[in-house]
Amino acid sequence: MRILLDTHILYWWFYDRKQLSDAALRIVREADDVFVSSASLWEMAIKIRIGKLNADIDRVIQQIRAARFEELPIVYKHTQPVATLPFHHNDPFDRLLIAQALSEPLRLLTTDTKLKPYSDLVVCV
Repeated sequence: MRILLDTHILYWWFYDRKQLSDAALRIVREADDVFVSSASLWEMAIKIRIGKLNADIDRVIQQIRAARFEELPIVYKHTQPVATLPFHHNDPFDRLLIAQALSEPLRLLTTDTKLKPYSDLVVCV
């Protein structure tokens, strides 16, 4: 399975693994490919800057590389689905992650049940 981590899963993987369910841990460990969107890093950097997240973005990037997770940059084909996605969820970062999952395709691993109505590619754990 090829998966895309949502921002919470990514953060918890490196900083608070006990927040992850057994299913989430198993899926990440057993995945053929694990992707991290540049949108998640952008979201984390913003939240770090405004004091809503306790992390170091440079360290997160180092950890991603050490874990051999693959970078998923935002490209044109990822932005096109955003224009037509229904508004099940208003968070722009989550909507971009959905668009990336649909475009690639990848399974989006998340804890946010509001994302499930978008696609069977959304895996809530």
